[in-house]
Amino acid sequence: MKKLQNIVLVLLLTASSSILAQQESMITFYRNHLNLINPAAVSVKGETSLTATIRKQWTGIEGAPETQAFSFMTPLKNNLSIGISVQRDQVFIEKQTFVGVDFSYKVKLNNALDLFMGIKAGGNNYEVNTNGLQTYNVQMDPSLQPISRFNPNVGVGFYLKHKDYYISLSTPKLLDTQRARNEDGYASAATDQAHYYFSAGRDFKLTSKVELKPSMMIRYVNGAPFSVDFTATSVFNEVFHLGATYRTDRTIAGLAKFKVTENLALGYAYDYSLISGLLGRTNGSNEFYLQYEF
Repeated sequence: MKKLQNIVLVLLLTASSSILAQQESMITFYRNHLNLINPAAVSVKGETSLTATIRKQWTGIEGAPETQAFSFMTPLKNNLSIGISVQRDQVFIEKQTFVGVDFSYKVKLNNALDLFMGIKAGGNNYEVNTNGLQTYNVQMDPSLQPISRFNPNVGVGFYLKHKDYYISLSTPKLLDTQRARNEDGYASAATDQAHYYFSAGRDFKLTSKVELKPSMMIRYVNGAPFSVDFTATSVFNEVFHLGATYRTDRTIAGLAKFKVTENLALGYAYDYSLISGLLGRTNGSNEFYLQYEF
């Protein structure tokens, strides 16, 4: 009982710091690749797996955001699990690559409820290639210098798992870090702030062959509005997943996942912005998902 009280206290203290999310890259298949933002989500099903997500936003706009994410996870002994994740984001001339190592520990609360606690340790490499800019000057503006900077970081997460539902709480990058700083009187400062995430989902057995899996994801960073995803997915024969998402930035998405073999699953999601104007004239955003369980 003493251990359980300490765990609940830690959860309450963590949650009180403002409910959670991010304004970095967004992934529609967040429920299937949750370990990218929550280290506690590593091998919660006891599986060894390799997962990849590739996302290209706003197809048709040059320099639009692109995300590639890859992760590997496996359980160890004594309720421990370990994972490695790599996430690369590129927007126009800006590129960042975050590499993290995740450690997760499982505490069995009762016969139906497990609590996973995780730590993420890694670093972010930030680059700006100003050579890709076109200016009206004959000579290159001396203030437009390429930037390359590496920042170590650390994150924490909690994952509560029941056979019918899950609750996830995390901040994958706790430290506020500078992507650029004043050097020789030129580059201006730009700071990355901690991002917070809260996610929850529940599974409903509709028939012997059909399940309904609603879930939500809240993202938040200081200085930006909350972003919330509401997702509902139907699962047929535990093989074919078909779902839809509404994001509060007025984006809708359709997603599908198919279990090709007992070990291999493939998925595709298409996002479309409801905001008229420039984004309304693009071909939306495409996301591809792959997972192999060993």
